[in-house]
Amino acid sequence: MKIVFCGTPSFAVPTLKAVLRAGHHVALVVTQPDRSGGRGMTLITPPVKQTALAAGLPVVQPEKIKKNEEFRALLERIAPDVILVVAYGRIIPKWMLDLPRYGNLNLHASLLPKYRGAAPIQWAVANGEPETGATTMRLDEGLDTGDILLQRTLPIAPDQTSEDVFPLLSELGAALMVETLEGLAAGTIIPRKQDGALATHAPILTRDDGRMDFTQPAMTLYNRWRGFQPWPGAWTMLSKKKFVAQRLMPLDAGSLSGGPDEPGTLRVEQGRMFVRCGEGTWLELVEVQLEGKKRMSAAEFLRGQRLQTGDRLGV
Repeated sequence: MKIVFCGTPSFAVPTLKAVLRAGHHVALVVTQPDRSGGRGMTLITPPVKQTALAAGLPVVQPEKIKKNEEFRALLERIAPDVILVVAYGRIIPKWMLDLPRYGNLNLHASLLPKYRGAAPIQWAVANGEPETGATTMRLDEGLDTGDILLQRTLPIAPDQTSEDVFPLLSELGAALMVETLEGLAAGTIIPRKQDGALATHAPILTRDDGRMDFTQPAMTLYNRWRGFQPWPGAWTMLSKKKFVAQRLMPLDAGSLSGGPDEPGTLRVEQGRMFVRCGEGTWLELVEVQLEGKKRMSAAEFLRGQRLQTGDRLGV
């Protein structure tokens, strides 16, 4: 097929490579503009652009697309069979949805209609889901509401973080997109409507999503820590400074006998640091980082801090 590929971050790279390996003609790659970032505010090139240029593909980086007549004319001249959209980062306008005969196909990193939205992988892990998956769908004017084409599941191990799941889903999704293109060409795929009543949402993450609420059970906080890697992580306040739990482990109710009952209260013993959570559970803070300091083990941190059993986090 003649394809226009729209994508920006590293998650989209395996799909671009897969459709090229499958012999499809990628006539154009559309990606976000280069952005300044990092400590030196240097110009950062999107991973999809880097991959496209290395493959000798033409690349455009429009700032806006909805009313961009030059961009629209370019796509109309190309007349693609299909437009692939993988983590592009822009709402696709109706004129673009209507342009190709096979429509605009999206790779979404969840088992739709679950986890519609900007952060499906993070929220699936944060909610302790035992599995997630990839969905190819035909885009419409709604938010992740288009007809489902194909789906594949992926188990989530209890110790995996969203950082672990991202590359697995990107590779799974890449193969699924190639399979989808083959099925559409052969006429073997029957699109199916999503059941909106089963929809859940995965909104864009905010800094406050990482704030630890110690009235919640330890496993809930652990899952949120797994899901919100690398950002916004899991954090609280200690002596009015941001205190990040870089690594932590949940303990079952009753694992630590006695001690404080108030959620957020610390228990310090033999170079280890535990915090009381909801329902009688505990978290062990294995690696921590206080605002302005380096990341370190709990034992190293305690050597430099006057913390003791009964001190509180979150204040």
